[in-house]
Amino acid sequence: MTARHPQPLVLTPLLGIPLVERGDDLAALILGAAERSGVLWRDGDVVVVAQKIVSRAEGRMVDLNAVSPSPKARELAALTQKDPRLVELILRESAEVLRAVPGVLIVEHKRGFVCANAGIDHSNACGSEDCVLLLPENPDESAARLRSRLEAATGRRLGVIINDSHGRAWRLGTMGVAIGVSGVPALVDLRGRYDLLGRELRITQIGAADELAAAASLVMGQADEAIPAVHVRGFPYPLRESSFRELIRPREKDLFR
Repeated sequence: MTARHPQPLVLTPLLGIPLVERGDDLAALILGAAERSGVLWRDGDVVVVAQKIVSRAEGRMVDLNAVSPSPKARELAALTQKDPRLVELILRESAEVLRAVPGVLIVEHKRGFVCANAGIDHSNACGSEDCVLLLPENPDESAARLRSRLEAATGRRLGVIINDSHGRAWRLGTMGVAIGVSGVPALVDLRGRYDLLGRELRITQIGAADELAAAASLVMGQADEAIPAVHVRGFPYPLRESSFRELIRPREKDLFR
């Protein structure tokens, strides 16, 4: 895959999207915000959408008071000093517990990526401390549904990324990563191409969806900015069908397990 002719990468915040509730039409909200923000859609545009508004629209809010912790959840809660009800939800959303120490519970999410607390979060979930927000049930499918609606409305070929904030091994601080992808190459393989000095690239693969998810996170913010969607123009690679699973390192090559 080769990059397009270099062009500016422009990220436009889509302003005025209200607090999303269960059943809300995300495509309609994004199209309205794009119109207010002066976006004129073109082929190759990408929309990066915050996981939280997708989860809220899909009704992924859970009241912890309705959760009954299992014995395993209570055991892990005592070890990690977390609410056993929250730990129970984490276990339900996980394929495997990888690390459990005071204050930290790292798991492999049932969708394949590794993150803290299975991505379950209190922030921007709802007004109660007993309310938490789970990740979308299938982020790739959520991205595909949204892309289909946006393409039908605009008549353009588009891409959609759902991003979330994850921590990283060996580094402090969270950053945006792609957890759902449709129409955007998650991974761009440059092996076989050449560098400026004519040396053949043998290992270079670019996590393009993650790079764009991180860039959009800078525009979205992490607190009360109320910018849950970003329009992107100038993505430097051709759009194609994809899945975030392209980004998952094979277990046999994962040095952290």
